[in-house]
Amino acid sequence: MPNPYIPMLTKIKSIISENEVNDIKTFELEFIKEEDYKKFNYIPGQYAEISFIGKGECPIGIASSPTEEGTIKFTIKKMGTVTSSFHNSDIGDTIGVRGPLGNGWPMEELKGKNIVVIGGGFAFSTLRSLILYVLDEKHRKDYGNITVIYGNRNSGEVLYRDVLEEWEKRDDIDVVLTIDREEEDWTRKVGFVAAVVKEVAPSSDNAVAVVCGPPIMIKTAQNELEKLNWKDEQILNSLEMRMKCGIGKCGRCNIGDKYVCIDGPVFSLAELKQMPKEH
Repeated sequence: MPNPYIPMLTKIKSIISENEVNDIKTFELEFIKEEDYKKFNYIPGQYAEISFIGKGECPIGIASSPTEEGTIKFTIKKMGTVTSSFHNSDIGDTIGVRGPLGNGWPMEELKGKNIVVIGGGFAFSTLRSLILYVLDEKHRKDYGNITVIYGNRNSGEVLYRDVLEEWEKRDDIDVVLTIDREEEDWTRKVGFVAAVVKEVAPSSDNAVAVVCGPPIMIKTAQNELEKLNWKDEQILNSLEMRMKCGIGKCGRCNIGDKYVCIDGPVFSLAELKQMPKEH
């Protein structure tokens, strides 16, 4: 096993600005050593600790799908010292990567089921990974219908516009986009994600809901799913925002006897309800 404290080195291959205010960017990384790339076997929903040399590191969900071979992608919002360093970086800069970490979405358990994807804001990154994986021609037959409900504060915050347009052209996935308030020329849904979940009313029959976004969005979306008779075991959530060291050593992400970085970040609602409430 490689030393979990030592990052593998990558180079930035491309940088894409994802929103109008330019504070969310997707970084495509290419491993310097081929053997490091081969060791980086991941599934959708996992994350990695990525480091800007000399500035520090932070845990970020993997935005690429394992089906996108050759590189890995991370979508990063400019928030602090490390993320600002990424936003000020250039193609060719060296980036450290530790991972993959966490448990990820249970792709084997999802086989044969309809999948309802519910996301909000820039937390949509690991959901992008899951959807691309399921839609890949090697895997599509293994999964049922796909419904995507994706919300943002405004139209300028919608991520991955190109891939969303590709999904909307397909007949094997239903994409529902929404923003919080009405805007001129916006022809999609208007309203918070929970309200759209209520309106769409996805069936729980042979289905699993995959939820990732701001805490209030997760809570309200779960409430609507429960009203639609979804069972706790059918609702999966990602708590990736809680991660720190990534390997269960710092103790800053524990909830009761669970470490989000090791036992999660993906938990079913049934698992979450067994955990002690935080104050």
